[in-house]
Amino acid sequence: MTCVLSVFLFALACNLDTLTLAVGFGARGIPPSLKRDLTLAGVTTLITTLAVCLGALGGDRFPEALTDRGGGLILIGMGLWTLLDWLRSLGQTEEMTAQGDYLALAAVLALNNAGAGLAAGVGGLSPVWSGGANFLVSLLFLSLGIRLGGKLRDGRLSRLALPLSGVLLVLLGLLCQKKGLYV
Repeated sequence: MTCVLSVFLFALACNLDTLTLAVGFGARGIPPSLKRDLTLAGVTTLITTLAVCLGALGGDRFPEALTDRGGGLILIGMGLWTLLDWLRSLGQTEEMTAQGDYLALAAVLALNNAGAGLAAGVGGLSPVWSGGANFLVSLLFLSLGIRLGGKLRDGRLSRLALPLSGVLLVLLGLLCQKKGLYV
């Protein structure tokens, strides 16, 4: 039971940024997309699983700054980019429908998970179970986030949904930096 709980908590922690990003998609009016979701979940799961394998093989030899701080810095960058995107859209009346480059976005999310994966591998987490859980939670959080963002977009807080998503990403990244947490 402890193993299942560890895998589940690992997958949740690795996908908080995915949820926040998906809320931003929903806030922008970007519709759900099976292709995008499978690409994001697949690439992030592949890199996360490889990182868990690498951690199991000796990831404790990697510099702590690389594994502890890298993910937080990426989250801060994503949050700032989201806020910048929101600032640029002020005054524009057209809806944003561009969905961006899925592979580049998946790579950013995967790099964020790499530090957590190394740590999980060093800690003895199963690459197969953690990878499977990561894939399922990624898909769940993408769907849930887009729906939540859509509700924010259609509700009274519609103008604040996108900047809120950016602020949450920045705060999560700062928390990682300050506490050395893995996300």
